[in-house]
Amino acid sequence: MTQELTVIGRAEKADLLDLGAKRVPVKVDTGADASSIWAHAAEERDGKLQVVFFGEGSEFYTGERHVFASDEYAMTRVASSFGHREIRYKVKLRIRLKKRVINGTFTLSDRSQKLYPILIGRSLLAKKFLVDVSKGSPLREAEKERAGKLKRELETLKGGN
Repeated sequence: MTQELTVIGRAEKADLLDLGAKRVPVKVDTGADASSIWAHAAEERDGKLQVVFFGEGSEFYTGERHVFASDEYAMTRVASSFGHREIRYKVKLRIRLKKRVINGTFTLSDRSQKLYPILIGRSLLAKKFLVDVSKGSPLREAEKERAGKLKRELETLKGGN
């Protein structure tokens, strides 16, 4: 039995069921293989991984330490599109996206400088979702503000030459 693909946009809101976080903005990136989530203070202690998700500047930050047993996490190497490689922890989290609940694998990453605290990659999308970039719920105002800031920075650099 084949399940129908769910249409999502380039950005959506998702619930992280294991974290109790609701309507978290996610960026859908078909160019990325892996999904990632904003995490900090990740450390192994007594054979377990302790993680604090999001950061103090995030409305989703609780400061709660989530503990993963040794069979609930692993290490992986992630390569960016420009060739930078790094080793990251990865964990499984239940995510609800457009009424579909999925056990997704997420690498833990410092996304404090990113607009979207979660990135959804191809591995999570495959055989479940179809991406229509004209749909979704992007953070339009925040995206506009960032684009404007970048434009002003570039103009300042041009003026300095």
